[in-house]
Amino acid sequence: MYAELDLDRVTDEYARACLGRLLNTVDELLAANRALRDENRRLQDEIQRLKGEQGAPRIPGNTRKPPPLDYSSEAERRVSRPWTKALKRPTLSIAREQVLEIDPTTLPPDAQFKGYEPVVVQDLLLRPDTVCFHKAKWYSPTTGQSYLAPVPVGYEGEFGPGIKALTLAWYFAGEMSEPKIRDVFASVGIPISAGQISNLLIQRQEPFHLEAAAVLAAGLRSSPWQHLDDTPTRVNGQNHACHVLCNPLYTAYQTTTAKDRPTVLDVLQGGAPRRYLLNGEAEAWLANTGVAQWVQRAVARLPRDQVFTAADLDALLATPLPPLGPQQTR
Repeated sequence: MYAELDLDRVTDEYARACLGRLLNTVDELLAANRALRDENRRLQDEIQRLKGEQGAPRIPGNTRKPPPLDYSSEAERRVSRPWTKALKRPTLSIAREQVLEIDPTTLPPDAQFKGYEPVVVQDLLLRPDTVCFHKAKWYSPTTGQSYLAPVPVGYEGEFGPGIKALTLAWYFAGEMSEPKIRDVFASVGIPISAGQISNLLIQRQEPFHLEAAAVLAAGLRSSPWQHLDDTPTRVNGQNHACHVLCNPLYTAYQTTTAKDRPTVLDVLQGGAPRRYLLNGEAEAWLANTGVAQWVQRAVARLPRDQVFTAADLDALLATPLPPLGPQQTR
């Protein structure tokens, strides 16, 4: 209908303006009516879905799209490859061997013995191993002291290395709770208290801390670059920052109370004491970062090419740079 209308043929200007406004109003009403129908259809479909039924299917219109680029590896997958299975037996350590015999009365009279056929079966034994150590005791009259033979490594306290290792593995790797760990030990005849399990998890962990420090030191030496990121974490209800220091060879986590520049430097150095050096590279960095000229001149009067500790640097900066705060001096 709109295609047959020609408002230019209406000679009366007032009538032509009225017709134009009328047509605009009709277009707006048609658009609003179409939107209401779509909304009504959507609500009806939602009601059907809430009733457990299916709404009207959504069928997209036909559109012409360029053919997608062929990234398929179907041709490569069709190439037949010989199937192989890795052998497990060469990697297994045989703990014991047992010979199984057949009752001769169940065999035919002409049965002939042809040797033994090996079959390897894996199993896990979880049983108590309660040891009573008889430690040799010696006494020296000259020193007035007694000397006892030491227990093997890992047997410090009332529980051996097996229980300690399983407790750590189940709690941290298996995500088992402390009561469940206690239930498993009790089921195999190991009486252990809830407090003792907690002590195995939080006490005497110095070897693990030393190992983590050694991993961090080796990781810092393994590559000329490091990646550092941090994420908020809560410790005893307080906000802390967990720093993730890594490269493709290692990952180390350190939780600190802050994430300011001195803390980041401590993380990058693996907790080593801060050391400072004034050289040409440091002066160029001060100039490129827009540090005030009077600060650069004051710093230029400090000793060059000499390593300072944090205390030495504070003493040197106290006189030429008194207005600077602790953040600026680091």
